[in-house]
Amino acid sequence: MVLSRRAFTLGALATVGLTASDVAFRPQSASAATYTAYLKTYFTESPNQSAADYGLHLAVSRDGLNWSPLNQNSPVVTPTAGDLGLRDPFVFRKQDGTFVVVATDLYGLNFGRNSQYLHVYDSIDLTSFTGYRRIQMHTYANVHTWAPTVFWDAGRGQYAIVYSANTTTDLFLVNYTSDFRTVSAPQTYFSPGFPVLDADIHVDGGVTYLYYKNLSNGNLYGARSGTGAPNSFTTYTSGLRQGNAIEGAHLLKRNDGSGWWLWGDSFSPVNNDFYLWGTNNIGANSWSVLNQRDYTPPLNSKHGSIVGITEAEFNGVVSRWGLPNWVRLKSWNLPDYFVRHSNRAVRIDPYPFDPHRDQMWRMVPGLADPAGVSFESVNVPGSFLRHSGYVARLDPNDNSATFRADATFHRTAGLADGGWSSFRSYNFPTHYLRHAGHVLRIDPLSASSSAADRQDATFRVTS
Repeated sequence: MVLSRRAFTLGALATVGLTASDVAFRPQSASAATYTAYLKTYFTESPNQSAADYGLHLAVSRDGLNWSPLNQNSPVVTPTAGDLGLRDPFVFRKQDGTFVVVATDLYGLNFGRNSQYLHVYDSIDLTSFTGYRRIQMHTYANVHTWAPTVFWDAGRGQYAIVYSANTTTDLFLVNYTSDFRTVSAPQTYFSPGFPVLDADIHVDGGVTYLYYKNLSNGNLYGARSGTGAPNSFTTYTSGLRQGNAIEGAHLLKRNDGSGWWLWGDSFSPVNNDFYLWGTNNIGANSWSVLNQRDYTPPLNSKHGSIVGITEAEFNGVVSRWGLPNWVRLKSWNLPDYFVRHSNRAVRIDPYPFDPHRDQMWRMVPGLADPAGVSFESVNVPGSFLRHSGYVARLDPNDNSATFRADATFHRTAGLADGGWSSFRSYNFPTHYLRHAGHVLRIDPLSASSSAADRQDATFRVTS
């Protein structure tokens, strides 16, 4: 059966777990729910800001590592007051099982703008965001209110909103609230004697963990407290850093209970790298670096948060907002590189880059064989990835038999990794799409080819 382009794309993204029917949703308390997937909030930027969007973006993941943007990576809601944009959106499941989102009141790169407010949205099930408002956190002049995080303080019976501020130095302030409408007066929450930024806080087993950036040396650290009270934390980890600079620490307990992840965002506003560590013991100083091959953040995503969600919530948000109708191809052996077109050549380049849409493809039934696949450019519609003289390029479809054959590939298990994909040429069936010197081409390959050649021909179909 020949599938429609839309149906085929969803099939290619079946790992995200879309179901055909909507599931009735009833909020469950955090302690009663079983989480089978994850939802991420973020905003977007790209190197030349062509993809900059300061609304609330959502993505979903089954494994917590590889993400699919919702709503075609467009915002689901955008602030209508204050700076008319948000950064650092933090989603939190409240005690009654519903959600609240708090976010920095800031549009773009105007970091000299010092708002006293945070944006706030309510959501029952993440399919709509209502009750939009701003809450005033302090009355200080020329003091920012950045990167909020939220946790439930059981001792107080209230929610704590902790955020970065720069009163006497860069430190964390806290306000307490029961309704995310009125808040207590701010007080210093963590000021360890050096400037800090970007708190994330998680309560587990009676211990409150706080992860943060030390601005003095640029590393991420973890601190902990037996009470979660202000000024009660002791740092217990060594400094963590990947890349040239890092911030935006986000701590996440895995849904399967087997351990924790710690995400870090690249420091530069024109760099969209995320980095990841894992541990099976949050109380130990034992974080391990994960290979970028193992995870793929949403396209152009910046500083956000992640929450575990139920099967009903997952199905609800996918039904409401929709999965991408495009894919990206990630290199197995150069996992920070993606397939893109540039001046009609097809190559792999290190992400991020602009124009960012050069890496977006509609994976459709094969032009010469609907059992195969063809790749149509998103930003040059009607043009397809094809080989010519064994070299891949982007050309407009002239509907000739030769073009259709050159632009058709059979998707197989990855030659280097069966969980990934390789693409065998339709009209040269011993040849596979691979990169060589960063340029894509087709070459004869098999299971007996060298490991390096098989790796060059292995890609993750992601979004």
